[in-house]
Amino acid sequence: MGGIQMNLRAPAVPLITVDPYFSIWSMADKLNESDTKHWTGKPHRMTGTVLVDGKEYVFMGIKPDSLLMEQTKLDIHALSSQYEFACDEIRLTVTFTTPLLLDDLKLMSRPVSYIHVTTESNDGKKHDVTVAITVDAELCQNLKYEFPTVYTNLSEPGFTCGKVGSSIQHPLTRSGDDLRINWGYVYLASNHSGASVSASEDINLYGTVNHAMGLSIVLDTEQNAEGLFAVGYDDIKSIEYFHEKLDAYWRKDGETIEEAIKQALKEYDTLYKKCERFAEKLYQDASASGSEKYADLVSLAYRQAIAAHKIVAGPDGEVLFISKENFSNGCAATLDVTYPSIPQFLLYNPELVKGMLRPIFKYASTDVWHFDFAPHDVGTYPLLNGQVYSNGTTPDWQMPVEECGNMLICAAAVAIAEQDVSFAQENWGHLETWCQYLIQNGIDPDNQLCTDDFAGHLAHNCNLSLKAIMGIASFSILNRMAGNEEKAEELMELARSMAEQWKSMAANDDGTFRLAFDRPGSFSMKYNAIWDKIFGLNLFPEDTFKAETQAYIEKHSGTYGLMLDNRNTYTKSDWIVWSAALCEDKDDFNTIVDRLWLAYDQSESRVPMTDWYQTTDAKMVGFQNRSVQGGLFIKLLMDKEICKLQS
Repeated sequence: MGGIQMNLRAPAVPLITVDPYFSIWSMADKLNESDTKHWTGKPHRMTGTVLVDGKEYVFMGIKPDSLLMEQTKLDIHALSSQYEFACDEIRLTVTFTTPLLLDDLKLMSRPVSYIHVTTESNDGKKHDVTVAITVDAELCQNLKYEFPTVYTNLSEPGFTCGKVGSSIQHPLTRSGDDLRINWGYVYLASNHSGASVSASEDINLYGTVNHAMGLSIVLDTEQNAEGLFAVGYDDIKSIEYFHEKLDAYWRKDGETIEEAIKQALKEYDTLYKKCERFAEKLYQDASASGSEKYADLVSLAYRQAIAAHKIVAGPDGEVLFISKENFSNGCAATLDVTYPSIPQFLLYNPELVKGMLRPIFKYASTDVWHFDFAPHDVGTYPLLNGQVYSNGTTPDWQMPVEECGNMLICAAAVAIAEQDVSFAQENWGHLETWCQYLIQNGIDPDNQLCTDDFAGHLAHNCNLSLKAIMGIASFSILNRMAGNEEKAEELMELARSMAEQWKSMAANDDGTFRLAFDRPGSFSMKYNAIWDKIFGLNLFPEDTFKAETQAYIEKHSGTYGLMLDNRNTYTKSDWIVWSAALCEDKDDFNTIVDRLWLAYDQSESRVPMTDWYQTTDAKMVGFQNRSVQGGLFIKLLMDKEICKLQS
């Protein structure tokens, strides 16, 4: 790998990161200290062994009665995780790469991930070496032995490949949060001339047959040698969208999974170099925006945020980028995780933001949705047949100001990034209705939820009021881009007036701002104000949040980060970086963000980046592997001025 080096001890290391179901991690410091796991923490075992002159060593997972290779190094980049191992005879490098390059939607949706190995003699002698990867049938089951599995050898000259899947296939029949896929087939393949594939059977007490599929590659290590494994997954049908079963985006031209795997194997060298170039550029950009610690954070977040989604082709071929609200409730196409995640996708492909918004617009157009505010979600992953949060359409548990503001801000951000207002114009009626809701209800919201719903209902929420102001300003932006100058000025003047009101109503005596208008002396992060800086609106004078951000550093931070508000010592990772980006001074930004880095580096919670944790001990409160880590890219988005209005 290139010249960048992550110094962060990742709480979990991404190995295979394609979508919410095809997602495998190492949750230990060493790859051979524990079984590999699905992001939910259940075993999704991949085992790696190397046979050297008849002596077997384990480098990945657990295999009793085998020697362990010594792990000597781990390096994590945005798109790859690379381990180095050694034994007396050889050195082994193992590189896991999922090419999630966001400028190529078909590629990023292709459910094929790479494991590349290189070996080198450690003693100057020639050794007989065989590297093997084994995948367990539990990769295609919610729980091992749920169904009997079958194994098929698909090998042909130049292509060694096996597949394992359940003998009972019922795609898209379950939905929920702490669930793994229980349909489709896992594939293991190589184009190496020394490769062979086979499977072993295991039968439990109830007679259920399961398979472990192994692929081995014979290498000659007098000189450096290399081998390439591809792990693929065919989920047959990926998303149910208003009762229509949709294919993954990579299938849109009729390609089969076998063709996709063959193509992936051919492209590895080119794609790996492209992935490394991207990772190095991201690291350099983030270091310039903040520091190397900030670069570590966005590099680790990159694959996680993407793979918490599934990209599918809609009924008319449109891009749909469906989030799964991982380990919070399993909702799908959830607007209040879309909003924090968009900085990453605005930076690299705004079409994906549109792909997140389309399901909300579609659901809001149905007869079922009769409110004058935006919906929270469109179902429970992977079934998008209507909102399930708060028992569907129960009004008391909606997020009216939150979601209206989210839709308007997201739509404006996309329009500016693309310099094209047509997507907003296609959905103008909804945006107009939601803006009107904010005008009527936004300056001093009543007792309702915001995206931080775990904290409960709150009336007179100052940060939620900021979102309303930004939402109205966003619709002004859209009107100006659409040529409606008079309406645009009217809305922007209203936003300015509301901002003045807000400063007066929210002010504490020390120049900071309150959690709620009726709670003097209280505190909360004001992360929603960041769009004023990103859009370049100047609704709030430059020094408005100076005392606020200094208080973040001096008064409201624990060892491991800035607290969400004065009600508890927990925090949210995405909002930490958004709040830090309000700082005028880069050193202040780094002071706040460095504590987030420390939290992940030292946390005992060995899970893919949690976004809700305690600032006192860095332990997860809840939520893991969520798409909201895309929000860590907010400083990069601001500095690159992709969403800044042109004067």
